[in-house]
Amino acid sequence: MAGVTPSPDVSPVSAATTNGQFPRDSFCLNLSSLPDATSSVLKSTLKSPHLLDSPSGFYSGNSMLNGSFKKRPRNMSQSSGTDREMSHDGSTQAQPNNGTAPTSNGEPRINTKKRPSTDTIDYPRRRATIACEICRSRKSRCDGSRPKCRLCTELNAECIYREPGIKLDAGDKLILEHLNRIEGLLQTNLANGLHGLATHSPAASNSTSEEFLARSNGNMAMLGMIPPVNGLGTWNSTSSNISTMPKSHTTPALHLLQWPYIRDLVSRPYDPQVLLQLEMARAPLVFGQSLGLDLSNTGAYVQAFFERVNVWYACVNPYNWASYYRIALSNGFREGPESCIVLLVLALGHAGSAGSISQQPTDKDPPGLQYFAAAWALLPGLMTRNTILSAQCQILAAAYLFYLVRPLEAWNLLTSTSMKLQLLLGGPGRVPPQAKELSERVYWNTLLFESDLLAELDLPHSGIVQFEETVGLPGGFEDEGEEAVGRDELWYFLAEIALRRLLNRVSHLIYTKASPTTSIAQLEPMVTELDFQLTQWYEGLPMPVQFPHSRVPLSNPVQTVLRLRYFACRTIIFRPYILAVLQDESLAMDPSVQENCRKCLEACIRQLEHITAHHAGHLPYLWQGALSIVSQTLLVMGATMSPSLSALLPPPHQMDIIIDDVVLEIERCAHLAPSLRLSAEIIREAEERRQMFLRSAGLRV
Repeated sequence: MAGVTPSPDVSPVSAATTNGQFPRDSFCLNLSSLPDATSSVLKSTLKSPHLLDSPSGFYSGNSMLNGSFKKRPRNMSQSSGTDREMSHDGSTQAQPNNGTAPTSNGEPRINTKKRPSTDTIDYPRRRATIACEICRSRKSRCDGSRPKCRLCTELNAECIYREPGIKLDAGDKLILEHLNRIEGLLQTNLANGLHGLATHSPAASNSTSEEFLARSNGNMAMLGMIPPVNGLGTWNSTSSNISTMPKSHTTPALHLLQWPYIRDLVSRPYDPQVLLQLEMARAPLVFGQSLGLDLSNTGAYVQAFFERVNVWYACVNPYNWASYYRIALSNGFREGPESCIVLLVLALGHAGSAGSISQQPTDKDPPGLQYFAAAWALLPGLMTRNTILSAQCQILAAAYLFYLVRPLEAWNLLTSTSMKLQLLLGGPGRVPPQAKELSERVYWNTLLFESDLLAELDLPHSGIVQFEETVGLPGGFEDEGEEAVGRDELWYFLAEIALRRLLNRVSHLIYTKASPTTSIAQLEPMVTELDFQLTQWYEGLPMPVQFPHSRVPLSNPVQTVLRLRYFACRTIIFRPYILAVLQDESLAMDPSVQENCRKCLEACIRQLEHITAHHAGHLPYLWQGALSIVSQTLLVMGATMSPSLSALLPPPHQMDIIIDDVVLEIERCAHLAPSLRLSAEIIREAEERRQMFLRSAGLRV
């Protein structure tokens, strides 16, 4: 959102966009790897009384940290988790502290201006002048090592370098295509024979996450665990990114109703599609005729938005907010994208200041509805404009619809936003340079929203994910000289992007219907690697948002939400072990299986034991969070009925209290959506039948 003119929908300038890539396989801000001067400034800043001060200046003005989030070419052979360069003699030297100047106390001053996109760090580049044939076929970077490059060494493949100037003719390409098919068949056969092969323990690795991911992906591809991306094998182009939600998976909550023990807790079978059908049959959202536009509390709602709401979405620029508000005011809030944005900010700010919608009176309009209704009237005219500002309006509107627990209405807006973004990002020069930062934030919001919906509902995929490897990560809005009305907070947003990609990866590798995991031996290397990546995600969180693992309730809503999301991810990583034991109790005799079941059940309990903590995330995640709670509750209900698994849970009376609290909490949300109403009915019936089962088994008086 740059510029102050009331007509930001002008034709985009013909400036080529930067198509660099950010290595997104891990999210890491390792303060210990920074030079002492920069580290001291960053750490002193993190002691700010406001725990969520986001490092906009650090992303944009300091070259040391800028390198952590700027787009740069992916090179799996070099470290992404450090901002130091290696000298020729192997010693570590700090990079020059570019972009800083000493202050009066001798410490560097952080430049808050965003650097031009061409200003990049001189990382050690070990790119081969000539790539070997396998790296060339996989379209991956080759390190040029002789006689074998790193990738060929890991794959135990013959490494052949093509001499300069020699081009492949049609016959050569046909031969390579046949070789590709043969290698794919060999990998499949090898996987069938090596399911029980022990893999390298990631816990013992001292390498960076990117280096380890490159190595482990190579090992797991040999085992048939991870489909090779853009390379030899049979992984088709429609599903080449394992960090996206698969089109057919068994992650959703109601799939647990097909599990042993759990299926006995419901009186009739439920099709997993029933939640989608209920939402499709839902009455449309209708605004009353008496809704007026009260602008008397706009200051308080704007402040609430930037303090409590924008942290989740990070898509409103606090530096040019005043100019947008002036434009909207001059238009009487009746036309233009600025008016729509201001009204949606007021709606979300009012919602953010009112607390959880589950606790609002049912006989009154939800907080912020009058502003949303006014913005809704402006949306039809903006939805036909192919601009970043119109896409931003749709993202903010979708955010409010999620607050109202209207997932399908939000999805309809998101599909339109996705098409708009694909058009804008599909060619150079379509996004003006001043709108590039905003376009990245709108893009990631769209992808995150869609992934959350696809995790629970069988909806069509929009195709927005195809730009995931080319769209950069946010780097901080530019200070445009006006007084900012809030902070540009990015910590949570970046952490959520990384975690959502990992959650999608879990669904792809473990829960895809087309290739279900069939054995513990096959499951072990995948679970080990995914849990390792989750641990790296946690360890890479910046201190302002890194939550403690203790059971102490947190006052910080961002830390609270991230902790709940962390345990939700850990649950689905280890959940297949619970299913395996429910199907065959004897498997629990294996110490490894028992330990992994314990990890899953512990993660479930951590999400359920303080159920009201979920209110911290009710603005962005009430619907998604409620279905996640239902999943974890059904899981522990089934575990209490298993002799092997019940021994891994807290005492029975404590479990009864936890489950009762969860049932009451879901019932308090039931009026907000038909899908939640059915979910509440299911777990209420499940708990009643569970108690009957335990009494009949002599485990209850």
